[in-house]
Amino acid sequence: MSNPQAIVDLTHEVKRLATNKISDINDINRETTFLALNALIEAARAGNAGKGFAVVANQVKHVSRRIGEITADLNKDLAGSLTTLTQLGDSMIERLHSHDGQRCADLALNMIDVIDRNLYERSCDVRWWATDSAVVACLANRDAAAAEHACERLSVILDSYTVYRDLWVVDEHGVVVANGRPALYPVQGKNVAEAEWFKAAMKTRSGADYVARDVEQLALLRDAQVATYSTAIREAGLAHGRVLGALVIFFDWAPQASAVVKGVRLSDEEWARTRCMILDASFRVIASSDDKGILNDRFVLQTEGKKAGFYRAANGSTVSFAATPGYETYRGLGWYGVICQQPAPAAAR
Repeated sequence: MSNPQAIVDLTHEVKRLATNKISDINDINRETTFLALNALIEAARAGNAGKGFAVVANQVKHVSRRIGEITADLNKDLAGSLTTLTQLGDSMIERLHSHDGQRCADLALNMIDVIDRNLYERSCDVRWWATDSAVVACLANRDAAAAEHACERLSVILDSYTVYRDLWVVDEHGVVVANGRPALYPVQGKNVAEAEWFKAAMKTRSGADYVARDVEQLALLRDAQVATYSTAIREAGLAHGRVLGALVIFFDWAPQASAVVKGVRLSDEEWARTRCMILDASFRVIASSDDKGILNDRFVLQTEGKKAGFYRAANGSTVSFAATPGYETYRGLGWYGVICQQPAPAAAR
């Protein structure tokens, strides 16, 4: 089926041609009328000899008047109808754009909702594993055997939960004392006391609290892109026990986020002109279906204070967006799902 935009563009072209041709006819008709008047003047000057020519000039004048009436009617009927048709066409295209914009806004919401549900699980994991007996004993006993047992326990967890890069047990001084993948990430003995996720974890009020941080590229994890979750490890694993240190878990962001932004339900034709993204609260690109600008670029999003919606950008693309709704106890970090879609080519079928 023809692209609606192509039909509307053709209607505009027909209107332009009709208007121009009617204008041309009017110009020629004015010249004809002028010539007929000149002929009548010359016939009058010629007296009896010009009477026959005057008859012809009058007939030309009459024909010219009829042509004028016809072109006036044509301009009124045809040009007027074409104006109405183009206005209807433009309105139809605008409604289609609105429909597509709203559909993409719904897809953007679905993207960020999938992310939120996934990260909600991470917030549950960190609080649960902080009460694991091996994790608690690692900081309570402070001996090599306890640290080794904690490493083994974290390794077992990582084998079952493949969405993580690593899990760290950190003492109250900020020193990493155990991790799940020591061979891959030799971080034991490293001090992370200045990391915001550590300092915030040490200030949590109870075992029900946790810390979620924006995506970052972490040098100690070989520059992997991670979303970090942390909470305090407390004495005896009690919700209000004395703080012994922190458990820090690193969600393997890049492959998980890529699967979400590249898994949006669009046709092949739509994908050719669409970019799907996740932005953080500062509009930094933290995931993109074209793999461009991740953690480096910012996308200027015009939300006008709305949680979701769409708008036409200066370059003609439609930008649809939805803010994080959160999920259960995970309130989200102010992130956005965004879909930026170029208009379909006029010749598309």
